[in-house]
Amino acid sequence: MNLSLRERVLEQLAEHHVLTLATAGPEGPWAAAVFYAHDGLTLYFLSSPNSRHSLNIADGAEVAATIQRDYDDWPGIHGLQLCGRAEPVPANDVAIVRERYGKRFPVVGLAARAPAAIVRALDRIRWYALYPRSIWVVDNRLGFGHREQLDL
Repeated sequence: MNLSLRERVLEQLAEHHVLTLATAGPEGPWAAAVFYAHDGLTLYFLSSPNSRHSLNIADGAEVAATIQRDYDDWPGIHGLQLCGRAEPVPANDVAIVRERYGKRFPVVGLAARAPAAIVRALDRIRWYALYPRSIWVVDNRLGFGHREQLDL
């Protein structure tokens, strides 16, 4: 069965857990790896509001990200590249986002059973949503540099 491009993107989002988030700000470009959960094509992550990438997000600049495994040979590389905007999750949506994230990463969802250090850290973080504008599926298994673009 042939999957649509959107279905292949959703499959990749479900398969992976870490995205490398690229931002830019007054100190220049920055990249940070963050765990993510997703609802459709919207990605959610948590971070300190004082981190360099969070401060860059607060400035309103567009962000970019990649999602892929750590491959040791270029012909096997496949993953996603995307660009869009990121912003803090509105306060009234945080519980829903945390529940979704907790289903993917139970230590966050089960705060009552989480180590004390995790609980303290969760009190200091902010939840963010990444809304992609475009997503590229990269798949060297189909030929070196093979990319397909999904515009949203």
